[in-house]
Amino acid sequence: MEERRVGSELHQLALMGREKLQVDGVRNVGSFDRDEVVLETEMGVLIIKGENLHMQHLNLDQGKVVIQGKVQSLVYAEEDLAQRSKGFFGKLLK
Repeated sequence: MEERRVGSELHQLALMGREKLQVDGVRNVGSFDRDEVVLETEMGVLIIKGENLHMQHLNLDQGKVVIQGKVQSLVYAEEDLAQRSKGFFGKLLK
């Protein structure tokens, strides 16, 4: 489990058996579908890829998200959600 403090906020990841992921320190949900979930966290944009992903629990007031499904990768992106969205729509409009 990873634990980092940013100001007074706490960011944690807990992966149970690759089938349940609990994330604390979530600010916003960028997008989600069965294959990918994009979260803005206290430590940057987190991209979760897998199969049959769905949100079991979402509470942005508390900064908590629980995702069920087969988790295949967890990656922190260098860009923020605005930059990521711009890149996606830029590709879509070309």
